[in-house]
Amino acid sequence: MIENSNISRMKRIRNILFIAFTILSLLIVRIGYIQFVTGDKLKQMAYEQQSLDRKINPKRGTIYDATGKNVLAISASVESITINPLNIPNESKEKVAKVLSEIFELDYEKVLKKIKKKSSIETIVRKVEKEQTDKLRVWMQENNITSGINIDEDTKRYYPNNNLASHFIGFCGSDNQGLDGIESIYDKELKGENGRIVRVTDAKGGEIGKEGEDYISAIDGNDLVLSIDMTIQSIAEKYLKQACIDNQCTDGGNIVMMNPKTGDILAMATYPSYNLNSPYEINIEEIKNNWDSLTQTDKNINLQKMWRNKAIADTYEPGSTFKLITTSAALEEGITTTDKEGEFACTGSIEIAGVRIKCWRYYRPHGSESLRQALMNSCNPVFIGLGQKIGVEKYYQYLEKFGFLAKTGVKLPGEAKGIFLAQNKVGPVELATISFGQRFEVTPLQMVSAVSAIANGGIKTQPRVVKQIIDSKTGEVQEQPVVEVGRVISENTAKNVLSMMQSVVEEGTGKNAAVKGYSVGGKTGTSEDGVNTNKYVTSFLGVAPISDPEVVILVTLYNPTGEGGHQGGAVAAPVGGQVLGDVLPYLELNKDKQEDEEIEEVEMPEIRNMTIEEAQKTLKSLGLEIENQFEENINKKETIIKEQLPKPGIKIKKGSKITVEI
Repeated sequence: MIENSNISRMKRIRNILFIAFTILSLLIVRIGYIQFVTGDKLKQMAYEQQSLDRKINPKRGTIYDATGKNVLAISASVESITINPLNIPNESKEKVAKVLSEIFELDYEKVLKKIKKKSSIETIVRKVEKEQTDKLRVWMQENNITSGINIDEDTKRYYPNNNLASHFIGFCGSDNQGLDGIESIYDKELKGENGRIVRVTDAKGGEIGKEGEDYISAIDGNDLVLSIDMTIQSIAEKYLKQACIDNQCTDGGNIVMMNPKTGDILAMATYPSYNLNSPYEINIEEIKNNWDSLTQTDKNINLQKMWRNKAIADTYEPGSTFKLITTSAALEEGITTTDKEGEFACTGSIEIAGVRIKCWRYYRPHGSESLRQALMNSCNPVFIGLGQKIGVEKYYQYLEKFGFLAKTGVKLPGEAKGIFLAQNKVGPVELATISFGQRFEVTPLQMVSAVSAIANGGIKTQPRVVKQIIDSKTGEVQEQPVVEVGRVISENTAKNVLSMMQSVVEEGTGKNAAVKGYSVGGKTGTSEDGVNTNKYVTSFLGVAPISDPEVVILVTLYNPTGEGGHQGGAVAAPVGGQVLGDVLPYLELNKDKQEDEEIEEVEMPEIRNMTIEEAQKTLKSLGLEIENQFEENINKKETIIKEQLPKPGIKIKKGSKITVEI
C-alpha cells in the first residue's frame, strides 16, 4: 500500500515537472521570438509610444537667374502648429480649440475634434506667418500653458516674380516637394534634409520636461544658378504676350532663346503663364468663372494644360523654317551651291510620283532662282527637288544628326521628341513634304537646338538649364558642364547657311525681324496645326549677330486669328525683331552692321474691294506699292482686289511691297 502511494506520488511529481518544463520551454521560445523576431518592431513601438517626434522642414535651396543675383525662387521661415492631445487637460480643450480657430481662421469643430483625439500628436495648421504664431505665444503665456501646444519652425516657398518663367521654374507642393519644372527635376538638390525634435514622455504620454527634448537641425537644400537671364526672360514674355493678344492667338505661343555656343537656354516663355505663388488658380478667365461647376476630372485636365510647357512637351509642324535643314543637308552633300544663277526654276508647282505640289506663290511663280533666292522667297518646289536628290536614307541620317529623332536631353520634365514616319514608310511624296517642313512634328526646343548647331559652326550642343549648383553646407560651387553632342555639318556649310539666313532678313520674307546696327539671320514659317483644322502655326527662327552668333530665337504663335493673318513674315518676324532689338544691346554685343537710316513705319490700309488703280494710289501716298506684276491686258480701273497681305492695321516699313489677290 505504501509502495503504491510512493509510485503514485512519483508519477505526479514527474507530471508536474514535465508540465513545468513544457511551460518553461514555451516561455523560452516565446521570449526568444519576442527578442529576436519582433524585438526591433516592439522597440520601435515603445519608442513611438514614449516619445513625440516632430519633423523640422529644411529651407529649400534658392534658385537664381544666370547672373547669380536675381532670385527666382526662395524659401522663407514660417511656423507650423501641432498639438499633443493627451497633454491638454479636459477642462482646457474647448478653450484651446477656440483660440486656435480664431487666430488661424480655422473651423472650430474640426479643431476641437483633433484636440479630443486619443493620439500623441495632431497637426493644426502649417506654414503660417510669425505674426500669427506670436499671438498664440502671448495667449499661452497669459494662460500659463506650457505643454500640449507646439510651435515649430517651417519653411514656405515664394516666387518673387510671380508669373515669370512659370513653366520653366515650376512649383512645390505642401511638403516642399518639387512638382514641376526645375523644382521637380532638381528636387534632390533643392530639398535638403529634414531635422527633428524628439521629446521623451512618461507611460501616460505626459512630457518629461525640457531636459527630455532632443533637437536635430535640418540641413538646407543646395542653391541653383539657372541658364535663363531674368531680363531676357522678361523681354521675351513682354513681347510674346503682346503678340498673342494683338494677333488673337487662341492657343497661345512661346519663345525659346538659346546661346548656340554653350547650349544655355536664355529664355523659355509660354503664354498664357500662371502665378507660381498660386499654381492651382486657373489663368483663363472664362474657365475661372465656371470653376465650381466643373468635375474634378475637368479641373485636373485644365490645370495640367495650364502647367504644360509647350516649348518642350508639345510638338508642331515647323513649316518653312525646316527648309534650313534641307538647305544644310544639300550643301553638305555637294548637291547645290548658294549663288548659282538660274540653278532652279519655279513654275508654281512640281509633280512628284503623280502628285502635284504647289508653291505658296503658285499664282505668280518665282521663276529662275539661285539657292539663296529660293530661301529668301521660301520657294517650296526648290526644296522638294533638293529633298529628292538627297534621298530618304541620307535625309534621315541628317534628321538624326540634327536631333529630331530623339529628345534633346534637356533637364526639364515632360520632354517630347519629333514625330516622323518610319524611314521604311517614306516614299517620294512623303519625302517631298518633309523637305519643306510639313506632315511631321517637332518640339520648339528641338528646332532651336538644331539651328543652334548651324549658328555654332556646325557643332551641336546639348541644351543646358542649370549653370551651377552651390552646396548649402560648404558654399562649394559645382559648375555644370557644357556638353557638345558632336559635329552635324562642316563649318563652311554652316557659314553659307548663315549668310543665306541673313539675306532672308535683309531682302526676303524675314524683313520685319531686322534690328538696327546688327546683322540678323532668320527664316519664317507658316504651317497647319493638324489636318483640316483650319488652324495655323506661324513662326520665326532667328540668329544674331551673324558675324559671331550669340543668340538663336524661335517665336511660335499658335492659331493667330487677328487681322494680321497667319503668315510668319507678317506676324512672327516682327516679334523676333522686337525681342532681339532689346536683347542684343542688353548683352552688350558689338554692333556688326552699318546703321541704315531709320525707316519710317506706316499702318497698312484696307485695300480690299478697291480697284487696282485706287489701291495703287492709296499705297503710293503711304510709300508702299503692290508687288504683283499684272498682265498688260488687265483693266486696273475695274479689276477688284479680293485679298491683301499684310492685313489692314499692321505696322510695316515704308517701301514695303504688298501682295494682293484679284
